Amino acid sequence: MQAVLDTIIDSKQRDTRLMWALCVASVVVYINLYLMQGMLPLIAEHFAVSGSQATLILSVTSFSLAFSLLIYAVVSDRIGRHTPIVVSLWLLALSNLLLIWAGDFNALVYVRFLQGVLLAAVPAIAMAYFKEQLSPSTMLKAAGIYIMANSIGGIVGRLLGGVMSQFLSWQESMWLLFLVTLAGVALTSYLLPSGADAQAVSGGQTTSPTLSKRARLLQDFYGFSHHLTDPQMRLAYAIGGITFMMMVNQFSFIQLHLMAAPYEWSRFQATLIFLCYSSGTVASYFTAKWLAKFGQHKLYQWSWCLMLLGSLLTLFDTPVTISLGFLMTACGFFLTHSCCNSFVAMRASRDRAKATSLYLCCYYLGAALGGPYLMLFWHKAEWQGVVMGSLTLLALIALSIARLRYHQTQMSRVAL
Repeated sequence: MQAVLDTIIDSKQRDTRLMWALCVASVVVYINLYLMQGMLPLIAEHFAVSGSQATLILSVTSFSLAFSLLIYAVVSDRIGRHTPIVVSLWLLALSNLLLIWAGDFNALVYVRFLQGVLLAAVPAIAMAYFKEQLSPSTMLKAAGIYIMANSIGGIVGRLLGGVMSQFLSWQESMWLLFLVTLAGVALTSYLLPSGADAQAVSGGQTTSPTLSKRARLLQDFYGFSHHLTDPQMRLAYAIGGITFMMMVNQFSFIQLHLMAAPYEWSRFQATLIFLCYSSGTVASYFTAKWLAKFGQHKLYQWSWCLMLLGSLLTLFDTPVTISLGFLMTACGFFLTHSCCNSFVAMRASRDRAKATSLYLCCYYLGAALGGPYLMLFWHKAEWQGVVMGSLTLLALIALSIARLRYHQTQMSRVAL
């Protein structure tokens, strides 16, 4: 009896360590990903480019991150979840040293492209890691806390970038980023259970080492195609990608708006708008409970309404209405993201890392495409133009949500 109790306690401790290790890793990743968004004014000044051109740094990183997710899904299915996470994080810390000596904007673009590749490991693997190691109820809780950690990392990264932009030089800022990343990576390496990954996993089954190279490539291809041929998965990918395409880039262009007349906020003051992410942090934490109580479709509807009303509210163009609008948009976005993330992880009965990496590939590809897309509207009508461009994206999101509801209803009828 005591042996059984000890086993249960050890299992709970291991689950807790896994959850917190991946949450710390998530904070590290999102600090590194979004720090540059808070530093856009300094980047424009230090590298002698326009503010709108500086926003392309985010698109470059998101683009390389998006497609690297698919590679990590394959690698982690073959060699396990633990090693790709640890190795990529240590390389990420070292890559920050390259930012210190970036001599021009092109060099910065190249380094950030490389960092996008390294940043992809944790988001590509985390949800599959949770699904394989945790019970369904614990997994939903861990997923909510993990998304909350994403939000916290995004807030801290952007605000830290704003502080750096206001008070530190470029080289001083990058040294501080290196030290913060190094501390987070060391903590993750300590917390992550080393024994949780005894073997490579592919949809819950061990990948046979006797398979030929061609057979493994075919297995990987069928793993991705299995999810892409599922209409519900495709719609979840579209909802997450288009939503992120709108939301994350709205936060970039609102900084430019707030730093221009009549506001003329300082670099640091403009980054305070990222505190509006806090509503998303809270929403992420409660998503699992709300999903169980109200259902997925209700949450999609509420989140869409929040994003629509939030975007329209900013057109009143006062600090209060802009802040309230972004609080609503961030809350709606994180509700949507949490719903999509949980849905994809729970629906995937096989090739789980491939399922979540496909979702996140669409998610970050949306972020990469959203910068150039909304920039066209910015050049035409500045912030009002960005809102008009966002309304088009919201119409596409509404259509995708309605189609997902239709497919789920059809499946329910077939089951009956």
